[in-house]
Amino acid sequence: MNIRKIQYKEIIQKALLEDFSKGGDLTTDALIPEDATGETVLRAREDGVIAGLEASLYAFKALDKKVTFEIYKKDGESVVIGDKIVKITGNVRAMLSAERTCLNLLGRLCGIATFTNRLVKEIEGTGARVADTRKTTPGLRALEKYAVKVGGGINHRFGLDDAVMIKDNHLAFSESINDAVNKVKEYVGHTVKIEVEVDTLDQLRQLMENPVDIVLLDNMSPETLKEAVKIVNGRMTTEASGNISIETIRAVAESGVDIISSGAVTHSIKNFDIGLDRY
Repeated sequence: MNIRKIQYKEIIQKALLEDFSKGGDLTTDALIPEDATGETVLRAREDGVIAGLEASLYAFKALDKKVTFEIYKKDGESVVIGDKIVKITGNVRAMLSAERTCLNLLGRLCGIATFTNRLVKEIEGTGARVADTRKTTPGLRALEKYAVKVGGGINHRFGLDDAVMIKDNHLAFSESINDAVNKVKEYVGHTVKIEVEVDTLDQLRQLMENPVDIVLLDNMSPETLKEAVKIVNGRMTTEASGNISIETIRAVAESGVDIISSGAVTHSIKNFDIGLDRY
């Protein structure tokens, strides 16, 4: 998965406008000559995985078209505390004014990649894969899902039109699981995958009478998940979700499910600490 400029240009521009507000950068404009040039460096203040450099560095490019970057660490590479990530050379005013916009986005995306990578490493050898959800920051979905991929995870739906996903509330307004499945099979084209969420083994058994592509096993214990995997017996892709954490994910993976989806990889991560210092 690659990120293109069209996916982040407007995000960065809006963030810069929010910072400049109506009066501009009062502090920098008062202290730094307009034509001053210099060098700064982005440095890791903790251990983790880098993600989102291209989009984040555009904050500097938007204010200084002549700025140059010397990249020490690329997206997907690990860093330890103190590592240099990028050296930035250009207009000092632009660097100082764009600093927070860059760090806000870069810290978030690196945080997502780092946490995803921790989950991925926790389940090594099980055959299961870590996936994200649509529980993303409004406006940042493409970038946050990119960070998940960089961290070693896979992407769930980007939007409602990626696939059919029949959740509990859909079923609450349907006659039955079988009725809901039949209706969506009739409605969508042959290229569209269908996923159904079930909360109990009884619901799963009902679904097995009219199987789909993927079954979401929601908030089930590892023991119940093992039983669910036996019932499915390879006829559908199995996805586990609900209360996934560093402490629980290994047991979930060892149940034999194919996919483990976690909203936490995008909605509950800790920002990665990165600093901008004079070089």
